[in-house]
Amino acid sequence: LPASKRWTRTSSLRGRGILLCLLNISYALFLGGSHHLQMQKISQILQEHGHWVTNLLYNKDLTSVKEVSYRVIPWSVPEEQQEKFNDILDFLYQKAVDGRLFEHFGNSCRHLLSRRDLMDSLRNENFDLLVFDSADLCSFLVAEKLEKPFVVFIPVMFSYVDYGLPSSLSYVPVAGSLLTENMDFWGRLRNFLTYLVYSMNQRLFHSQFDNTIQEHFAEGSRPVLSHLLRKAELWFVNSDFGFDFARPLLPNTIYVGGLMDKPVNPLSQELEDFIAKFGDSGFVLIAQGTILSMYQTKKHIEEMNKAFSDIPQGVIWKFNCSQWPEDVKLPANVKMMDWVPQNDLLAHPRIRLFVTHGGINSIMEAMQHGVPIVGIPVTADQPENMLRVEEKKFGVSVHLQNLRAETLALKMKEVIEDERYKSAAMAARAIMRSQPLTPAQRLVGWIDHILRTGGAAHLKPYAFQQPWHEEYLLDVLLFLLGLILGTLWLCWKLLGFATRWLRGARKLKKT
Repeated sequence: LPASKRWTRTSSLRGRGILLCLLNISYALFLGGSHHLQMQKISQILQEHGHWVTNLLYNKDLTSVKEVSYRVIPWSVPEEQQEKFNDILDFLYQKAVDGRLFEHFGNSCRHLLSRRDLMDSLRNENFDLLVFDSADLCSFLVAEKLEKPFVVFIPVMFSYVDYGLPSSLSYVPVAGSLLTENMDFWGRLRNFLTYLVYSMNQRLFHSQFDNTIQEHFAEGSRPVLSHLLRKAELWFVNSDFGFDFARPLLPNTIYVGGLMDKPVNPLSQELEDFIAKFGDSGFVLIAQGTILSMYQTKKHIEEMNKAFSDIPQGVIWKFNCSQWPEDVKLPANVKMMDWVPQNDLLAHPRIRLFVTHGGINSIMEAMQHGVPIVGIPVTADQPENMLRVEEKKFGVSVHLQNLRAETLALKMKEVIEDERYKSAAMAARAIMRSQPLTPAQRLVGWIDHILRTGGAAHLKPYAFQQPWHEEYLLDVLLFLLGLILGTLWLCWKLLGFATRWLRGARKLKKT
C-alpha cells in the first residue's frame, strides 16, 4: 500500500486491535456493492473513534479502496477458481442464491484457511476482536481458528439469519414468506411451512463448509456452524423499528439502521438549475442499485422512460449512460447521470419521490429524509423490504415482471399526490431520528462495552448452553406427562381395588 494508506498506531488510539473481515467479496458482488460499502463504513467509524482497525479485503475489490485511515490486507482465491465462479454467476442471477453459490464460498474458505502465511500473520497481530458480515460464513471459521471473540453485522433483515432469537411463528414472519406481522390462520400455516423450508436450506448452505471444517479442524474439536453463530458477542442489525416489525430481541442484538448516514452537502449548480425548471412540481430521483440493472431489459427501460415522460415532475435518473439504447429518446424532463449524490438529493426540499430497487440502505436513506418510495424489487431481501414499506404506508411496489409504463406512472402519481404517503414517511423519519444515540454511537458504544467487560456473556441467555430438549422443556413435558399418566394409572388401579372390595363386602352381607 502507498504511504498515505499505511496504518500507524498513535497515542490517541485506545489500543484495541480490531480485524474487519471482507472475505468473500464475490458474495457482495452477487448481492450488490452495499455489503462492501457498509463494512468500509464500519471500519472508518471504529478507526475514527480510536480503535486499531485492520481490514482483510478480497483483492478483487481493492480498486474501491481510496484514501482510508485504516490498514488493508488484500487476499484472493486462485484465478481458475474465480473464473469458475464467474461462469455460473449469470445463471445464479436468474435462480437467486442456491447451493452452488455457497459451494464456491466453501472452496474459497478452504483456500483462505490453507494460506498459512496469511493466517499466521493474522494470529500474530493478536487482535482483540473480529467484526464481519453475517453473509460470509467463512468469517465464523476464521474467528474460531484465531480463537478470538467476534461481533457480526447483519446487512439485511435478520430474519435471514437464525442465531437463536426468540421468534414466534404466529407473528414473526420468516424470510421468504412475504408475510406481515398480522397473519390469519392461513398466513400462520404458510409461515410455519416456510420456516421448515428455510431450516432445510440453512442446513444445506452450512453443509457446503463441511469439507473445509474436516480439513482444517482436528477431530474432536470441529465446530458446528449453527453453534458458532450463537458465539457472537454482539449482533448489529442494519434496520430500524420505523421500518421493521416489532419483535423480541436479545440484549446483544442492536439496531444500527442508518449507519451509512452522512452530512448533506450542497448540490452542484447544474443540478440546482435542472430542479428549478420544474418549480413547485419538484423532482423524482431514480436510483436502482447494481442488481436491478443486471435484470433490466431494453423493454423495461422503454417502459420506465415512457412512464417518466407522463409525469410533470423533473426526473433525475442514475443510469449507466454507456448502456443506454441508442434508439430510445430521453424525455425533456429527464436528466440521466452515471452517478448522483443520492443523500444530498434526498435531502432537497423539492424532492417528491424516490424510485428504488428496494435495497435496505436506500430505504434507510429515504427514511432519514422522510421521502416516500416506489420500489421495483427484484431479488434477495428487496421484496421483503418493500413489503414492510407498504405495510408502514410510505411507499408502494411495482414488480419488474409486471412493469408497464401506465402502471408505473399511476403508482408514481398516487404516491406523489396522496399526502398520506408523505405523512407516513415523515413519521418513519421521526421514529428513526428521535432515538437518544445515533447508529454510529450505538455501534462504537456497544463494542467499547464488551471490550471493557471482557465479552458479552452477561448479554446472552443461558439457553445458548442448553441442549435443545432442555431449551424447549421437552424433558419437563415428558416428566409431567409421565407423572399424569402414572397418576391416572394409579387412580385406575385404586378404583379397581375399591370396586372389588365393595363387591366383596356386599357378598359377605348377603351370606
